[in-house]
Amino acid sequence: MNETMTQEFQGATRYVLDQELAAIVNISMRLEMPLLLKGEPGTGKTMLAYAIAESLKMPLIVLNVKSSMKLVEALYQYDTLTRLNDSRFGDSKRDVSNIDEYIKMGKIGQAFTADTRSVLLIDEIDKADTDFQDDMLDVLDQMQFDIIETDRAIRAGHRPVIIITSNAKKDLSDPFLGRCNFHHIAFPDPKMMRKIIHVHFPDLDEKLADNAIKAFFSMREIDGIEKKPATRELINWIRALNADPDFRVKDLINGQLPFLGVLFKKSRIMNVPRT
Repeated sequence: MNETMTQEFQGATRYVLDQELAAIVNISMRLEMPLLLKGEPGTGKTMLAYAIAESLKMPLIVLNVKSSMKLVEALYQYDTLTRLNDSRFGDSKRDVSNIDEYIKMGKIGQAFTADTRSVLLIDEIDKADTDFQDDMLDVLDQMQFDIIETDRAIRAGHRPVIIITSNAKKDLSDPFLGRCNFHHIAFPDPKMMRKIIHVHFPDLDEKLADNAIKAFFSMREIDGIEKKPATRELINWIRALNADPDFRVKDLINGQLPFLGVLFKKSRIMNVPRT
């Protein structure tokens, strides 16, 4: 078995990993199956792919799924306009008669044609329609696709590690779910959040960390929030508190919570509970 197939993911410098998540990542790599991650924003779904790439020293290729995206865009693009201009003006070094000169690989195509095994992150698959989802998994199962314009098959030189994320905004089809391993990443509890904050701020004052986390979780419980603050917002909030020379930890203890605009991006907060 290829050495890259036997590598194990055990975490990264800035990613706090629990044993259950590590196990499903590693078994997915061994079984060569896509790993579908669900969870609310801020649970580290996307960052997991970055952590795997960092830890296993693999290149990371990111496909950001859009609602209007067609599968062929993720596979390759044929630049007909440039070819037309080259044939019209005749000042290009490209061979106009060679269509391959005008084929550019999309993100999945890049993963298939990479010189080494890569991590392919397919981010927010729930934005795509069902046909895109199912057809994409057909390609990933077969590890090949055809370029229609040249009647050429592109086969994966190295099977990528495939991480697929979903914010659960739209249901995925049963065939799609049946062809992936699945893991739901729960929002970190205060104990796990403390570990995450320590990774990002190893020298942070403990009293500040404890009270910021306490206030953060209290604010997530406010009724009527359109978008609860996530881990990213907490990290940025702590940065803001640290950057303010007039801030004192006792402000948090007394229920004075500055820079709420760092935490809440869509909601107007009228009544913030005292911590």
